[in-house]
Amino acid sequence: MKILVTPPFTEEQKRKICSAAVNAGDLRFCLKKDITPDILKEAEVILGNLESPEQLQAAENLKWIQLNNAGTEGYCTPGILPGDALLTNATGAYGLAISEHMMACLFMLRKKMDLYYVNQLACRWNSEGHVGVIQGSTVLVIGLGDIGTSFAAKMKALGCRTIGVKRRVGDKPEAVDELYGMEELDNLLPRADVVAMSLPGNPSTYHVLNRERIALLSSNAIVLNAGRGTAIDTDALSDALYEGKIAGAALDVTDPEPLPAEHPIWKAPGAIITPHISGGYALPETLQQIAEIFADNLRRYQAGEPLKNVIDLETGYCK
Repeated sequence: MKILVTPPFTEEQKRKICSAAVNAGDLRFCLKKDITPDILKEAEVILGNLESPEQLQAAENLKWIQLNNAGTEGYCTPGILPGDALLTNATGAYGLAISEHMMACLFMLRKKMDLYYVNQLACRWNSEGHVGVIQGSTVLVIGLGDIGTSFAAKMKALGCRTIGVKRRVGDKPEAVDELYGMEELDNLLPRADVVAMSLPGNPSTYHVLNRERIALLSSNAIVLNAGRGTAIDTDALSDALYEGKIAGAALDVTDPEPLPAEHPIWKAPGAIITPHISGGYALPETLQQIAEIFADNLRRYQAGEPLKNVIDLETGYCK
């Protein structure tokens, strides 16, 4: 069995993955940029993303690919995966890092720290007036995977009312006070002081927050997006910020991405833009979590046990 491993793991993390392999000699650690078609042709298992999903056309012996992302864009496209190959993702690795990033942005906007930082750079000792409060806010969390649930739990601990919205309504997680399906979104948006989005990128999530829904938000609302930029109509959001129809927006993901330098939302009042860095490996604990997920699923695969985080190729979500 040839197993290709692509993330930039530390030596300790590599040893963890090796310890999960029946034969550590089957493992080949190779960064994405160094992968060739010949390397892919040998692989029965790929642990980690590739530079492009299209590279899988060379992986004719592939039985399973384990992504190091939660998102699965490109890998679910019909014909990309060879044969009956399984696809799993790294759900569970990013909740800590991304939920804390979203919290930081929320506090920055509510307390006008973005304005005070601009004042600091200009050596300007000015008051920016009233600030907002987090406690008691109504927080609408759209997407209740690991990231959304982690963020909701933190907001609830701060004394917020948390409302969850998900594709399929099942048992209500403790992190949310109320749970609804996507069909209730239009009724929920006017209640929200905070709208937190962590949706994957697929046709069903495209422009979930469109111009009409942005118009439903109150002037106190702050929008946070750390899922995929395509879930929001960027032009409509930009217009709402310039017109003062919402209080602010923090985007770690945009549509298009990278965000063109000439797009007006860069300089919109109340906008915080970061270049898709809330996840990734900026937080070392994230890479450690990915190594844990890889090792656990590799043990399962070799033992013939069911894998965790198996993706439904029709929806792009975990089954």
